[in-house]
Amino acid sequence: MRNFSTSSVLPLVSKRFSVKGKFIYEGEQKFYVKGVTYGTFKPTDDGSQFPSAEIIEKDFLLMSQHGINTVRTYTVPPLYLLDIAQQHNIKVMAGLPWEQHITFLDSKEGMERILQGVKKAVNSCSKHSAILCFAVGNEIPAPIVRWYGPKKVEKFIYSLFKTVKEEDPDALVTYVNYPTTEYLSLPFLDFDCFNVYLESKEKLQVYLQRLHNLIGDRPLVLAEIGLDSMRNGLMKQAETLDWQLNTIFAKGCAGAFVFAWTDEWWRGGFDIEDWDFGLVDRNRNFKPALYAVAKAYSEIPFSNKTKLPFISVLVCSHNGSSTIRDTMESLLVLDYPNYEVIVVNDGSTDNLAEIVAEYPFRLINTVNNGLSTARNIAMINAVGEIVAYIDDDAYPDPQWLRYLAYAYHTSSHSAIGGPNIAPDDDGNIATCVANAPGGPVHVLINDEVAEHIPGCNMSFKRDVLLEIGGFDPVYRSAGDDVDICWRIQHTGRTIGFHPAALVWHHRRNSVKTYWKQQKGYGKAEALLEAKWPEKYNCFGHLTWTGRIYGNGLTLPIKLKKDKVFHGVWGSAPFQSIYQQAPGFISFIPLMPEWYLFVIFTGLLSSLGAFWTPMLLLIPVFLLSISLIVVQASISASKSLKVKKFKNDKEYLKFWALTTFLHVIQPLARLYGRIIHGLSPWRKRNSNAYKPTSLINNVQLSTLWSEKWKAMETWLQEMEINLIKSKIRFRRGGHFERWDFLVSCGLFSSCRALLTVEDHGAGKQLLRLKCFASYTLSGIVLFSILCTASLLAFLVGHNIVGSIFAFIALMFIITILDGKAKAMHELLIAFNSLSTIETTASSQPEVETVKEKNQDNEKVFNTEPTTISAVMSDSILINNDARINDYRLKRIFNPIIENDEEVKVS
Repeated sequence: MRNFSTSSVLPLVSKRFSVKGKFIYEGEQKFYVKGVTYGTFKPTDDGSQFPSAEIIEKDFLLMSQHGINTVRTYTVPPLYLLDIAQQHNIKVMAGLPWEQHITFLDSKEGMERILQGVKKAVNSCSKHSAILCFAVGNEIPAPIVRWYGPKKVEKFIYSLFKTVKEEDPDALVTYVNYPTTEYLSLPFLDFDCFNVYLESKEKLQVYLQRLHNLIGDRPLVLAEIGLDSMRNGLMKQAETLDWQLNTIFAKGCAGAFVFAWTDEWWRGGFDIEDWDFGLVDRNRNFKPALYAVAKAYSEIPFSNKTKLPFISVLVCSHNGSSTIRDTMESLLVLDYPNYEVIVVNDGSTDNLAEIVAEYPFRLINTVNNGLSTARNIAMINAVGEIVAYIDDDAYPDPQWLRYLAYAYHTSSHSAIGGPNIAPDDDGNIATCVANAPGGPVHVLINDEVAEHIPGCNMSFKRDVLLEIGGFDPVYRSAGDDVDICWRIQHTGRTIGFHPAALVWHHRRNSVKTYWKQQKGYGKAEALLEAKWPEKYNCFGHLTWTGRIYGNGLTLPIKLKKDKVFHGVWGSAPFQSIYQQAPGFISFIPLMPEWYLFVIFTGLLSSLGAFWTPMLLLIPVFLLSISLIVVQASISASKSLKVKKFKNDKEYLKFWALTTFLHVIQPLARLYGRIIHGLSPWRKRNSNAYKPTSLINNVQLSTLWSEKWKAMETWLQEMEINLIKSKIRFRRGGHFERWDFLVSCGLFSSCRALLTVEDHGAGKQLLRLKCFASYTLSGIVLFSILCTASLLAFLVGHNIVGSIFAFIALMFIITILDGKAKAMHELLIAFNSLSTIETTASSQPEVETVKEKNQDNEKVFNTEPTTISAVMSDSILINNDARINDYRLKRIFNPIIENDEEVKVS
């Protein structure tokens, strides 16, 4: 038996643990926590809360032999335990106990005593090489959190966190939470821990996805999982732990601790004998659960039994030589057995081709035709059943493809994406850009289903991409990912999201390039709005159905507090936070178009040089600017919470630049939108209307049909006509007495109501009623302009009065024009019903599409010598009748200038 010293000399840490994205690293190696909990034990006669060194030696030897690399203690581990752990290459998550089960915030003296106790505990073992991290608390009871409110508890946990960091700045610090207080916001932690006991695989999968979304880009570790063998049986315990561990790691967790190593458990002054959660019993006899855990830990993070699909990794680049080497190096060492890499050089003028040629990947050189065309060329030449796109300024996590493959294997999604995280060493400006708005974010409808995945990290089933016709070449640099996601969802398919299928994505490293990027995104929005007008409101602003996840979001000034679902008397086992949705007024200052209002009020207040009362608008002008700055500064401070700073001066430097980026980003987007046609005063339809439509607020129309159809069918066909007209419209909801609302202006719209009269023998008379609708804001603004004009004339300021009169006249003409156009478009859509077939016949037959795709596959799977050889025999089919006419003239138009300029390496 070895002798272990109890001296105060600590084996110093050689490789400190760190956090990178969703995982923990030991040095440069990813460290998966494969743990068990150890304790609590009945105190010995000398007050020690751990067994003797001899027992610990036996326990840790068995652990190491069964693949366990970490133990979690609930009290401060003695040095002899850490020495033994070091001997067996076992790391320790050291719990820092304090009286969290009582009202611990009642006195400053009590709080200070807790902090000093934590400080002393950290000093006793912080520099030991066996220490993985410190846990500054474990499940503060929900009634205690409810008693004080979450903010006070969060603030105290932060004080504990700072105390540990002051004693050991490089140590990792966590807090062990549980579902009943999942609403605690602790973004300062190095990683997050949760105790989760769920005995249903489906429920565990769903809840893990939820936890990932709650904590964002930090690692997730399950600090306690397990099953009581006394009530469930030994084999049930082993079976449950097997699927629990496989699920936890496959879902992207950085580790897990099985509760517990032994059935021996002491708590509150008593031995607990009515539960048996251990992997070994009280006499250290093995249970079947130990073998199940050892097997699961040996297969981390995935079992090798699953058949892995062949994946084609596709990189499209134009002049990306400054960053693509990182991409190539990381793709070279992916932990995946069946993949290929195809790089499309989209007419680069730098040395990109020379760099890529150094690697054993397939290189395709083309003339510059834009990102979407390059993506299509890569897709056509790919042979994998899954195609995964990554940008030339990003590089993947080694297990990127494994997590994607798992997600496809366990779901029916047609596309799956993952997070993109900015590297920490890209420079100060890049860090600020990463925490500014306008970056690549994902939008989730629920915890697993996405509405949008960004182009820097997206994957698809290849046959689905072929079926919908690939990417639309009109999007040369941005917007392609949004369009493809909407089109996939339009076919009834779903898009998934895996929180651990991550890539590292470099952000812009100068304000100038950031400004240029955001202008480009504004152009992409204009192109998207032209194709998907119903997705945008009258201001030209896109509102997502799901929730946006990512750093740097500009947040509205909240007038409503978030609420926590506690349940009656705090009885809910899962207590979630419910964010009160800000009103529409709160979101207006977030829109780029708010800057137009700022300019407008500034111009009006300048009229004070002619008429003094107009100076009263100066406070409105200043307030409108203040809202921008206040929201930018608040959003910048919240986004920077997750970053560690050396001192307050460094924080202020980052905060100031990030705030500035929050201010200029909407301006850049607005500029890009307006110069490419997306403005509040845009006109999308060219149909002329009769002058009498300007004054008609109600108009009736009828249509006779010799063929009977259900009313729902008529409405669907009318909806198809509205879609083809590319105007903004929406269906009526559950409580509306209208079927469609069409908007062609800011302050007016037209609603339509359809009814059908049955006249026997299959004959029908369709009646459509269109009636105008004016917004209250439009009426108020017109009244203000008229009043201002009248007052100016009355006091003799004819110039100012004329200006306001002209503005009022143009304003009312614009309102009436928008109403008339909307009414005209509704009537056209209605009167065209007699010329269209049913909805079913407007879609291509499924079998025909499949047959054509099979023909395409025969061509695409050949080994071409030139891209034009592939293109000459096939044009991808678009199964979406909604956008056929829009896209067919653009598909691969033209991809190459001549065969000599297109080479396949």
